[in-house]
Amino acid sequence: MIVRNLKLRNWRNFREADVPLAETTYLLGANAAGKSNLLDVFRFLRDISKAQGGGLQKAIADRGGISKLRCLHARSAPEVSIELQIEAGDNNWNYTIAFKPEGKGAQRIIISKEEVRKNGKVIISRPDDGDKKDQTRLTQTHLEQIQANEEFREIAEFFGETTYLHLVPQLLKFGDRIGGHVLEDDPFGQGFLERIARATARSRDSRLTKIGKALQAAVPQFEELAFEKDAVNGRPHLRARYKHHRPNAGWQREDQFSDGTLRLLGLLWSLLDGNSLLLLEEPELSLNDAIVSQIPLMLEKIQRASKRKRQTIITTHSVALLSNPGIDANGVLLIESGANGSTVRKLGDEESKSIADGFSVAEVALPVTRPKTAEQLGFW
Repeated sequence: MIVRNLKLRNWRNFREADVPLAETTYLLGANAAGKSNLLDVFRFLRDISKAQGGGLQKAIADRGGISKLRCLHARSAPEVSIELQIEAGDNNWNYTIAFKPEGKGAQRIIISKEEVRKNGKVIISRPDDGDKKDQTRLTQTHLEQIQANEEFREIAEFFGETTYLHLVPQLLKFGDRIGGHVLEDDPFGQGFLERIARATARSRDSRLTKIGKALQAAVPQFEELAFEKDAVNGRPHLRARYKHHRPNAGWQREDQFSDGTLRLLGLLWSLLDGNSLLLLEEPELSLNDAIVSQIPLMLEKIQRASKRKRQTIITTHSVALLSNPGIDANGVLLIESGANGSTVRKLGDEESKSIADGFSVAEVALPVTRPKTAEQLGFW
């Protein structure tokens, strides 16, 4: 499945947004323009759709309530709205969810609109007669209810399988010492080793072999990657072997890996793990520019090798990544802040022409996202 279009109203930074999405989309914008908040739309839908512990009310509460979700520029408009157009083989789906405070008493969040269409045919349209008789029903989406989503369950499963990655190497390296609570869905990689352990042995070995070959090209002296479980406590570990004059002296565990090695390993595993929508937050962090510049080619190569297309949405500030000539300009979106909130646009005709003439996306698009007053930081 591929999300082809996203429309937002009163969502975080965005008072209104109409967002065309490609199979690989790059989101560019200044700090606080709304890149992460745009990705969070898909995490929000994932949280609604979870088979266990999900739902609309929890997804909103986990984000601090509707007051934190609703755009500050919304003024008097109370409703938050999300609409998606999804391509699934020969079928086209449309899913719309809109919600607002009830406006009385307990101030519950209620659904003001939920609609599903398949190839233009309306599957559900809410509020329906049952909702009008019992407004408590409007505190839950049909998306989250298996008894109600049978006709469009593939949409719920698609949302529920969305993967978000912003791996923080220190959480992985020092997880045993840090201890504490692992965040739900583990966006920062604290439970990354457990995720690897849950894969079947055949899939795990195949992926680690492919990742090992990539690391041989990216990490000096690297030779081999292996998975093991601690004989004492059963905890999963990764081991890497590096060239050494003593045959058995070159092995290291993940707590000895460099931050960049862990980030690259997490990125490669996520690219190989499944076919769901993949959200990558600044994959360039901790990586050498020479490696970062190859990320678009890695994405393309894995897409070509996969039987099913996997959509990837990436936020980035990286000159190295965006200098890769293989990036399709049609997949580049600029997020720009304004007096009435942030807007999203594709590259304009002149910008696209410059790229066609040989300029890189970095040269054409990044200057547009540069804060106009950045030089003032030097006088602080």
